Amino acid sequence: MFDIIIVRYGELALKSTGVRNWYEKILMSNIEAMLKQNGVSYSGISREWGRIFVHSSDPDAARSAADVFGVVSTSPAYTTDPTIESASKMCATVADGFVGPDESFAIRAKRTGNHDFSSNDLARKCGDAVWTMLESKGIEPSVDLTNPDREIFVEMRQNHAYVYTETVDGVGGLPIGTQGKMVALVSGGIDSPVATWLLMKRGVEIVPIYCNNEPFSTERARQRTMDCIEQLQKWCPGHPLKIYEVPNGRNLEAFIDKCERGKTCVLCKRTMYRIAFEIMKKEGASGIVTGSSLGQVASQTAANMYAEIYGICAPIYHPLIGLDKNEIIDIAKKIGTFDISIMQAGSCLAVPERPEVKAKSTSLPIEEEKVDIENMVEYSVNNARVSRL
Repeated sequence: MFDIIIVRYGELALKSTGVRNWYEKILMSNIEAMLKQNGVSYSGISREWGRIFVHSSDPDAARSAADVFGVVSTSPAYTTDPTIESASKMCATVADGFVGPDESFAIRAKRTGNHDFSSNDLARKCGDAVWTMLESKGIEPSVDLTNPDREIFVEMRQNHAYVYTETVDGVGGLPIGTQGKMVALVSGGIDSPVATWLLMKRGVEIVPIYCNNEPFSTERARQRTMDCIEQLQKWCPGHPLKIYEVPNGRNLEAFIDKCERGKTCVLCKRTMYRIAFEIMKKEGASGIVTGSSLGQVASQTAANMYAEIYGICAPIYHPLIGLDKNEIIDIAKKIGTFDISIMQAGSCLAVPERPEVKAKSTSLPIEEEKVDIENMVEYSVNNARVSRL
């Protein structure tokens, strides 16, 4: 039974020594939180240069650690002494039952630290040990270094050697909590949870904002959004999501009653940005995240997206801007929000029959003069319901 999980990271290795040290500590804390969330048993987490190690024999440990932002891959491994003899013996033990009749094998060896042998020496010795073991079992050995049926990996480090046969792909990115905080406009649709997840993957802590459009939307729409946020929380244990649920139906009523009807959606989006900007300042955040994808719906034409931010001095991030729907759906399925997002929740009843698709940026401030936009935003922010998962 394996006794340790090798955790590999990518971009962290490119950072300066001080930054890398800080990132590694955050990554270790995030791994620990994920293991606890998933009920994985472990005895400790340690690190060496270029590697983090989870001391665990739990079958779910490698997968759990791989789902932590910043982790490139993991491997359940067997630990032995850092000698060529010990590594060879362990390779033979691991190969017994792993390499079967009529199967070729290859040893993939590498080393770090000070040793009196090369990686090639290590690979040859371990290969010899596996070859001898197979012959003793009555199996005719076959080595194929190009396209083997079975691969055995040996990683020799200064204090220990590790032997493993499996690599679990990680989610990648940067450890959450290393890139500051942003607010995210989240609905229960397919797009905004994916956009939020992508910024989380880049190390950003997220403050979700849900603009509740009742009476133009249903309670099912609200619950679907909360379920999506709850699913996103599973990707960032140790970083509880603080949710702002903002009343927006009152604002929509004002736009419908007093403004040009076709511009309702664009005016609504501008108001959401204004609300998000106020919450961003309140939370000490540094940006606003949206699920906009260029040309996907009427409000997301290039002209409308420019008009929506005209005169609003806030950094706005659109992670999905160049993705098509199928690409977004693939990510939604991967992160577990897709099945939630496709649940029927009804459409927004405030959407006009003919929504504006080429809004002029200068026309929207004129429309906003017809309503008390500053007080509308202030009311929404002051009456937001704040909760934590």
